[in-house]
Amino acid sequence: MTEPNPYTDGEYKWGPAQQPGPPRHTPGTPEYDFPQPTLAEGHSMSPPPSHAYADTSPNYVPAPMSSANAGGPPLLAIGDITVSGDTIITPAGTMPLKGAVWNATDMSRTEEKIPTHAIVLAIIFGLLCLVGLFFLLMKEKRTTGFIQVMVTSAGKHHSTMVPAVGPDSFQMLMGQINYARSLSSM
Repeated sequence: MTEPNPYTDGEYKWGPAQQPGPPRHTPGTPEYDFPQPTLAEGHSMSPPPSHAYADTSPNYVPAPMSSANAGGPPLLAIGDITVSGDTIITPAGTMPLKGAVWNATDMSRTEEKIPTHAIVLAIIFGLLCLVGLFFLLMKEKRTTGFIQVMVTSAGKHHSTMVPAVGPDSFQMLMGQINYARSLSSM
């Protein structure tokens, strides 16, 4: 390791080669696509920013909705996935409905336990008579977790998590997914 590097031309340089010329940032131009100053600050109005957040200046006119959302009313909504006309609309963009592959994974669980008030009543009435033991037959079911829904179409993939609200949540969601599958096969 004491030999010099034969591939260097003398001076060791870090990072990519820097091109000579003016500095990258010139005063007066915004960096990182921040919004331009508004008319209230005494500057001229520039076109709306290209990032996802809307400009809040008084002279800003929002662009019309894209044609992907104009496919008609939504036929189906599963979490943040919406099926409208012949497109699937997700937060990451749109996908064609034809040929889409839908999948779901149940990651929920249902627990059954004796509630606290049933234990208290069993102790109180158990001392008085043996009828209090019937309170131990009371059960409480609680479902927790999520159901993951995935859709793949035209090389794009999107997944969402839908909370499970009851033991039959997965069956209800599979009914919606089967409807989406039937729309995808048309």
